[in-house]
Amino acid sequence: MAVRLTPVAFARVQRFIEQTPGALGLRFGVARTGCSGWGHVTDLAREQREGDTVFEQDGVRIYVDADSLPLVDGTEIDFGKQGLSEAFTFSNPNASAECGCGESFTTDAAHR
Repeated sequence: MAVRLTPVAFARVQRFIEQTPGALGLRFGVARTGCSGWGHVTDLAREQREGDTVFEQDGVRIYVDADSLPLVDGTEIDFGKQGLSEAFTFSNPNASAECGCGESFTTDAAHR
């Protein structure tokens, strides 16, 4: 599978990379957080780490660490505005449930 960006998210990430010296691409993964257990995490990648899987989409690289990969493989990353807020949103096929606020998710026991 892969991790991919919608056209809107692609444009946003590409602009972040171009404006940030030393940025190699997008770092995407998960961290324990929230009431459901996992939260998606995005940042700019400044280095490739041991164990990273790198997905490339039209020249933009997405770096995913080995621990996060089973939890995010197949995710589509979008970017949207709602009122005054702007944020990445995630369509993650591995999420079996999300908390009420949408900040965290759970997966089937096989991915824990």
